[in-house]
Amino acid sequence: MKTKTVWDLYAQDIRHFILSKVNDEVITDDLLQETFIKVHVKLDTLKNENKIKAWVFSIARYTVMDYFRQNNLNYSIEEKHIVEEYTHSDHTKEDCLRGIIKALPKKYRKPLILADIQGLKQTQISERLDLPLPTVKSQIQRARKLIAQGFVECCDFKINDNGYLVGELQEKEHCKVCN
Repeated sequence: MKTKTVWDLYAQDIRHFILSKVNDEVITDDLLQETFIKVHVKLDTLKNENKIKAWVFSIARYTVMDYFRQNNLNYSIEEKHIVEEYTHSDHTKEDCLRGIIKALPKKYRKPLILADIQGLKQTQISERLDLPLPTVKSQIQRARKLIAQGFVECCDFKINDNGYLVGELQEKEHCKVCN
């Protein structure tokens, strides 16, 4: 697939998505262009063309998050958006991840979202949640372990000797999280 084809198919949807986050036409156009530059550079790394829409939206989301981070603006991702933002018919690891994160106890979910999705530093999270820094650090580490365990339980992934998750995604009807 060529970048022009991807542009023709998804540019308007991506533009609406970015505009909904930044509420500025000029910044939206800049971020849209930046998104498609990344798409163009990375398009050959896409393994499954059936998942291109989710992939492009993911690039757009990270481009918006980078913009907010670089400009020291507050980019708030609601927990519900993690589950609802990209609904599509294919069963993906992202589907399972959203389900696993949604199932985490709130005391682990909130610091994890702030750290790994919103990109806040642990000291900022500590201040925002009014928790001691060691508590925040342990909650984030525990949340990450629970996510790995969730993939083991959900899709029969294994944790190899190096501590990495390995395995194949189950079909949606066999997935314990998505089904």
